[in-house]
Amino acid sequence: MFIKQWLLLFSGILLIQGSIFSQSNSTFEFLRNDASARAAALGGSFLTVTDDPNSIFYNPADLTTIRNRKISIGFFKHLLDINSGYASYGTEIPELGFVGAGVMYINYGEFKRTGEEGQNLGTFSAGELALVAGFADELLPELNYGVNAKFIYSSIADVHSTAAAIDLGIRYVAVPDRFLVGASLLNLGTQLDPYVATRERLPLDFKIGASVYPEHLPAVIMIDLHKLNESQDNFFNRFKQFSIGVEFTASPNIQLRVGYNNERRQELKLGNSAGLAGFSIGAGFSTDIYTIDYAFNSYGKIGALNRINVAFKF
Repeated sequence: MFIKQWLLLFSGILLIQGSIFSQSNSTFEFLRNDASARAAALGGSFLTVTDDPNSIFYNPADLTTIRNRKISIGFFKHLLDINSGYASYGTEIPELGFVGAGVMYINYGEFKRTGEEGQNLGTFSAGELALVAGFADELLPELNYGVNAKFIYSSIADVHSTAAAIDLGIRYVAVPDRFLVGASLLNLGTQLDPYVATRERLPLDFKIGASVYPEHLPAVIMIDLHKLNESQDNFFNRFKQFSIGVEFTASPNIQLRVGYNNERRQELKLGNSAGLAGFSIGAGFSTDIYTIDYAFNSYGKIGALNRINVAFKF
């Protein structure tokens, strides 16, 4: 009876989240959100990252760089009291390849349910979830590939939608210890069960990225181009959706990070000013057993996000 009202409200929630995190007209937009604090600190430049199980959310080919069995867990509060979290796992299976798994979720909280005449009918909640399983291996010397299978679930009150997708990724070491490139195609799939009758497209994202290791400098510079599959009025506008991240190794146990996301900065510009929107900083502390990562992301006049997560290797 009130499904249309619920869907209208949920569409508003997605619009708000989309304006903060990524503007698009597809459903399941939460799939574009950064999973970990390390990725967020680097501005989302995570396509060619090394030895991190959270790479499964960006480029499954990066699973081939996992050196130990690792699990990573994180939880944080978005703006507007939206809660989100993730867990990821990666390991190598000798003589088979590398495998990984991950889960991402987002909870939009509880909302007041009203009838057609404004009467109070209690509350309802809304949330979304994605389950990911990945496999990666060497295709040719210095060239690795990866593929994910993904199941996605979204609900609002008593209605829900499901979808299935795959992710494809490659990673190529162009110059050992100096320069590598990668590419991924994320969320290639379809809705299995739409909210009502019309199927919506998933947030398909084609990315290309590179990592540069400057000589005589304990740092890595990561550059990613996002949404290259989306049409633009001007060809060169395709390259405005980019991010840059720098990770500096201050000591064997401490990493310092800074990032910039140009798309986010443009979306969050209010009038002629964007403040520090799009900029991020962070740090990581690691031992032989665990790693703790922190990130601060500025959203300009809208606010900021603080994230922290922990990873274990065993």
